[in-house]
Amino acid sequence: MKRSLITAIALSLSVPALAQLPGAANNPYLANVPVSAGPIVLPVSPAGRGTRPYEMSRTIPPAEKEAMMKKIMPMVGMVKSMDIKDVMNLMAVKYQAKKGLSFDDVKASMELRANQLNFKKVGESPMWKDIQAVLGDKDAPRMEVYHYCDIAAGREILKYAPEAIVYLPCRIAIMEDADKNIWVLTLDWNTSWLDSMSGKMGAPDQLLKYATDIRDKMDVIMKAAAAGDL
Repeated sequence: MKRSLITAIALSLSVPALAQLPGAANNPYLANVPVSAGPIVLPVSPAGRGTRPYEMSRTIPPAEKEAMMKKIMPMVGMVKSMDIKDVMNLMAVKYQAKKGLSFDDVKASMELRANQLNFKKVGESPMWKDIQAVLGDKDAPRMEVYHYCDIAAGREILKYAPEAIVYLPCRIAIMEDADKNIWVLTLDWNTSWLDSMSGKMGAPDQLLKYATDIRDKMDVIMKAAAAGDL
């Protein structure tokens, strides 16, 4: 998980040629990338990419991934103040719940708004119970992860890139922090940064529409949960 997050942010930070493109100055992921950093050749060739619906792209051998990481990591190191904790924070969207709301209040509001938007809950993981039962850690705060699915959007995403199944279904977490504040969090699905990349990295317009729709719905759900809306 750590490597996939590092790779995601590294790719965003490490394509210096993009800084010369119109709109790149507005891309927060490119703000600290010098134009002189040099190009990166990713270990994926057109001949190795799936082109038919649900067709897998070629498997990238570990040695090629390691070579890519060795090229990317020095460029990530240019952002001197960023560490892995910052990366995790950058990749998350989070809202603090209104004071006075209980964990169950937040959960009830989340589920109600999700139902109103036809965003189907397909599972949940009460991590804190496992932490307490398996590790004997009775001090761990309450944290639960809920799995949601927009089946039409999921189908289109998987038709284009079946490997994306590792990110599905979408997840929204509710978690208490060290001070017993309650937070609602998810992975940031914002794709607006692609606007500063030539050809939007080949992403089809319909796919981006679905991604934007998912993000907008999840944002509405999370804000409703944090506010305790019923």
